[in-house]
Amino acid sequence: MIVTTKKLFEAAYGKYAIGAYNINNLEQTMGLFRGNLMSKAPFIIQISKGSRDYTDKEMLQSLIIAADKVFPEAVFAVHLDHGDEETCYDCINSGFYSSVMIDASHLSFDENIATTKRVVEAAHAKGLVVEAELGQLGGVEEHIQVSEDEARLTNPAQAKEFVQRSGCDSLAVAIGTSHGAFKFSGSQSLHFDVLAEIQKQLLGFPLVMHGSSSVPQDEVERINKAGGKIQGARGVDANQFKRAAELGVTKINIDTDGRLVWTRVHREYFMEHPEVFDFRKPGKVFMDEYAKFIANKNEFLGSAGNLDEVRKLVS
Repeated sequence: MIVTTKKLFEAAYGKYAIGAYNINNLEQTMGLFRGNLMSKAPFIIQISKGSRDYTDKEMLQSLIIAADKVFPEAVFAVHLDHGDEETCYDCINSGFYSSVMIDASHLSFDENIATTKRVVEAAHAKGLVVEAELGQLGGVEEHIQVSEDEARLTNPAQAKEFVQRSGCDSLAVAIGTSHGAFKFSGSQSLHFDVLAEIQKQLLGFPLVMHGSSSVPQDEVERINKAGGKIQGARGVDANQFKRAAELGVTKINIDTDGRLVWTRVHREYFMEHPEVFDFRKPGKVFMDEYAKFIANKNEFLGSAGNLDEVRKLVS
């Protein structure tokens, strides 16, 4: 059942966060649905501008429509991740997406508001909801690259004004995370003081945390043992997710971790089975491993076990 993120956020606010997972292909789609049903969790499917270009947007949409039929008990939203204005309009007019994210965080405060407001007006006219971003995360997210010098935390004093003037339905905030696998060095962590102040300004309003992969060190080690060369990668401590949820974060984006699982499975499989050329064999292993990864991640998010309750609320 496809629902809007607004419905999911109403059910989750202050109690847990909804996992927002990016997909690019069949194997990820199958593992994602299986893992969320294993853990009885609602979820958000994220389609990025890059994944729309990777194959074709119609292919991904067809996969999701088919998965909705194969797994009718699933409750989820379909969300455009990090869209520019043009891509947002394309998704809004497609009749398929239930929410879009307009990322105009690289613009000035007033320009960000103006751009977001235009997208909000177009989306609301079609019954869709909009996520915006205030502040900038460092790192690389497909077509977005922000140096650490340019990254900036969300200003809590601006958050309320931004939401009121733009009309957005949720707000992605920068509290210290980064896109990609190299989020932290040394003893850096999340700025919960900033998050708490933002929540005070926007009490009851759903906040979003981007760049929240944990970059499990066992995955990195296994990848490197199988021929990889990933050095110095470190992510967000998953034990901090529930604290973030208590402070108003209702959506947590996770992409890099899924890529690490894919890389680990395929490197290990072909190293252990050099005679194999049938990509379906490691594909089956990946679907199972990705499902287990999703189910485990939902435990940290607190969303596991909430599917039946959410279904009642959105039906």
